[in-house]
Amino acid sequence: MNYTRRSFVKTAGIGGAAIASWPFSSANPAAPSAKILNPYNRVPVSLIIDDSTCLVNMAYYGIPQFAEVFPDQYKQNWRKLPREIPDSFVREFGEWCLDSGVKGKYSIVPYPACTGWISRFIPGWTERELKNSLQLVRDVILPNWDIHPEMVSHTRAINITTGQPYPYATPEYMENWEWSQKKSADELAAYQAFALKILKEAGLPCEGITTPGGYGGRNQNNLALSTLEAVREVYGAEIPHYFRDLYTEREKSVAPQVLHASGLDSSDPECVVSILGCTDDWFGGWDGLVPGDANKFITVDLASGRMVEVIESGEPAIMVCHWPGIYFNGEKTGFNILKQIKERLDQKYNNLIWMKLSEIARYWAAKELTSISTDRNSIIIKAPFSTPGFTIKLNPSFRNIGIKRGGEEKPLERIKNENFLKEGTFYSDRNGTIICFDLGQGMSEVVMS
Repeated sequence: MNYTRRSFVKTAGIGGAAIASWPFSSANPAAPSAKILNPYNRVPVSLIIDDSTCLVNMAYYGIPQFAEVFPDQYKQNWRKLPREIPDSFVREFGEWCLDSGVKGKYSIVPYPACTGWISRFIPGWTERELKNSLQLVRDVILPNWDIHPEMVSHTRAINITTGQPYPYATPEYMENWEWSQKKSADELAAYQAFALKILKEAGLPCEGITTPGGYGGRNQNNLALSTLEAVREVYGAEIPHYFRDLYTEREKSVAPQVLHASGLDSSDPECVVSILGCTDDWFGGWDGLVPGDANKFITVDLASGRMVEVIESGEPAIMVCHWPGIYFNGEKTGFNILKQIKERLDQKYNNLIWMKLSEIARYWAAKELTSISTDRNSIIIKAPFSTPGFTIKLNPSFRNIGIKRGGEEKPLERIKNENFLKEGTFYSDRNGTIICFDLGQGMSEVVMS
């Protein structure tokens, strides 16, 4: 067994099908065709941060627990690692992300490596230090990052009746390995709800979960269903999402997967979105022992790298890292790699949009589940979920576009450069018309002339 995250092929039949496929066309040959594009006609990019929490360095406290289960595989000298990732670094990182626009997902492990509860106390730190750490997350992390639990402890499985770790150092009682693989959707949902309630008690918002290591890897249908159930139960999130898998192979799609859609014609539609990473951790690893390499993401000459492959495919390019490697024992190696990547991406591209995972999940739910029908001068849109920046390409070109909703029509502003596309605008040339607007739940009509 290997602790590092691995790719797992999605099981067949896991998800709900989209209402319609695109490009859309009508039986009327004079009707325009329509194709849903990426938000604002840009490529979403994001960063997934795993193994983060308040104060605790998960590598320092986790490695000896993993070594107890697999002594032949975990021989690192974990004692040389720092026990804490300090809030001074959280502030430095968070403020840089606010300034640079970097967004994504930041885990808060609720009961980090069984040290203590982030909603109450963690032995080794004062109550004031923990409260200050949580407030820092609210101040500098929440604006640009979704918060996820990474299950309860990320090490030992927890008896949710007692709140105590199971006393068995075997794979069957570790969150990263066997504990989750044969559980029902209801059993997983109860466990995940337990984790979510700790974050809620700590005053943190949440719309999704992250799986630790191999959690749910051979039980993915139940993982998806349990995420839908648990996140809606605890937080009432409209579109729950989760991160479980990543793919680094060029031939594999990394587009989000919209699963278990139901009630799309009702006032309470449901779905859950599986967010896929496109890189391995090439920042500094989960244990902060081996430095990473920015060139694996995008090379110095900007010509190649995994991010280049995915961005140029048009799919969301979502990097994956671990917090101990971003800090890298105070040397900040992973953080410096992130800065290099951001600088290179900015040099090469002008069509990227940094998004939280929840924002990507919402857009893909709308993209996959919205139905569109076309006529000569209008398009009828039926959307179970709203989303900002909904973007459609029409063919042929049009000079005037309006969005009609609730009997009121609002004209879109025509712009001369498609790079400046935003809500309420459209761009038209001989190749067609691109329109961008905030999609409302329910019925909308696009009127063209």
